[in-house]
Amino acid sequence: MSQTLLVTGGAGFVGANLIKALLIDYPTAAIVSLDNYFTGVPENHVNDPGVTYLEGSTVDLAKTWAERGLPSPEIVFHLGEYSRIVQSFDDHDLTWEFNLHGTKEVVKFASANGSKLIYAGSSSKFGNDGQDENLNPYAWTKAKNIEYIKNYANWYGLDYAITYFYNVYGPGQITAGRYATVIGIFEDHYRRGLPLPVVSPGTQTRDFTHVDDIVRGIVLVAQKGSGDGYLLGAGHEWPVLEVAKLFTTAYEMIPELRGERVRGQADITRAAELGWSPSVRLDDYVASFVATHTPGELAH
Repeated sequence: MSQTLLVTGGAGFVGANLIKALLIDYPTAAIVSLDNYFTGVPENHVNDPGVTYLEGSTVDLAKTWAERGLPSPEIVFHLGEYSRIVQSFDDHDLTWEFNLHGTKEVVKFASANGSKLIYAGSSSKFGNDGQDENLNPYAWTKAKNIEYIKNYANWYGLDYAITYFYNVYGPGQITAGRYATVIGIFEDHYRRGLPLPVVSPGTQTRDFTHVDDIVRGIVLVAQKGSGDGYLLGAGHEWPVLEVAKLFTTAYEMIPELRGERVRGQADITRAAELGWSPSVRLDDYVASFVATHTPGELAH
């Protein structure tokens, strides 16, 4: 029997890679992406007859789905939220709309359709003994959504599992502009022959996780997981300055950014119980990148 799978944010970095993985693991499924194209781009679309791309807001998910006459999805992968820390101070209204209002509607839709909800939580929730969830609008909304999903399941019934991403990098990451990722920015500056910008003090750590490991974890949690606590990270703390030095000695320190946490490292115990473990190391990835790209190759 053919399945229908919904991926919100399917034209984004992680969403696009997830759809590629789903096409392999669910070859007969009809995959539907709903994206508002805030950071997602049509260039991320997978050219496959099994994938349908819809443009719209998660706030209007139920209406959009009904207008298309689509069957109830067996699984809803909810990745389509606002997902930047520092920028969320300026984008407060967008963060609220995408993360609180939009997710409320996705949760309600999943419950009404008997779908299993796989939610992409934020690792920012775990920093500083849980206090870091209040550092910025983004982290706060993501933490509130976890509470909401758990309560909704108790109030109305909902089959769900919650994953947490740790600094995802890899093919398709955003490399320039306000919403670029750390590794994406480093790659872009390296290729342009510019010093890599390292946020002061440079000793702050992050757990960088390759997107292939992330999507493999998401699919595994969808198949075998239940409830909260599936942290998907490489399990290694990298000081940001050390990461820059993996690329080059040409770097420059820039001022601290508001709302950022000091440390980040995943406890992958619960994900490991499902048989998941990270397979890509950041230093290997960067070494491969440096071996295949020349500093300044985009300078002219």
